[in-house]
Amino acid sequence: MRIWVNGALRDEADARVSVFDHGLTVGDGIFETVKTTAGRPFALTRHLDRLTRSARGLGLPDPDLDEVRRACAAVIDANPMELGRLRITYTGGLSPLGSDRGNDGAGLVVALGESTRRHDTTAVITVPWTRNERGALAGLKTTSYAENVVALARAHERGASEALFANTVGQLCEGTGTNVFVVLDGQLHTPPLASGCLAGITRALVVEWAGAHETELSMDVLEHAEEVFVTSSLRDVQAVRRIDGRELPGTPGPVTAKAMRVFDERAGNDLDP
Repeated sequence: MRIWVNGALRDEADARVSVFDHGLTVGDGIFETVKTTAGRPFALTRHLDRLTRSARGLGLPDPDLDEVRRACAAVIDANPMELGRLRITYTGGLSPLGSDRGNDGAGLVVALGESTRRHDTTAVITVPWTRNERGALAGLKTTSYAENVVALARAHERGASEALFANTVGQLCEGTGTNVFVVLDGQLHTPPLASGCLAGITRALVVEWAGAHETELSMDVLEHAEEVFVTSSLRDVQAVRRIDGRELPGTPGPVTAKAMRVFDERAGNDLDP
């Protein structure tokens, strides 16, 4: 495995960052996960645009997107695989212990791991913890992911692959690594960005391609929605067959099946939409 670390490709055994990197010590960093298929990344421009937005939101300098593209291309070329998870991590770099940033510039790591195609359906749970839609990190894709680790571990304990959060006012928000869509009276809805959810790349494409409405939704919508699905860069569109103890028969339903089909067709025709 060859990994890009701060300006150069390195063998996996030599791919190291300092123990004083601010991304390690305090979670001061951002990242993107990009799907690659047969050595080609999907929606890379959208991911890099969001990387820049997250950097600005965290107060990091804008990443050099030309360098990031070179790093992505080098890593993909050095690690051929059919289906991959390309991880771009951008951190506060070398810093003193504590919350203050150093002056040595940001750090950049790009790595690629093998992935497998997701199942068409999955189970999810809800968790009692909330997303803070007014927090400093709301809507940013940061490396401060411990909250997601805890919630996802609970999902796995209960035979599910994802955990869904409400925000602080009890509205449906998002999953640990997904956006969520529901079907009500045959119409497709997803929480708005003001709910505190991440502006998912797949979410945006599904809103555009499938005509979803951005709607404030209470958590109890999950108790009566006709269909539910989650989206992410690696899941694409994945139907939910069970939420906590509620089974959704006939999954995927007709609206979800259409969204899955449309996404596959449109994504297959344009790798950088």
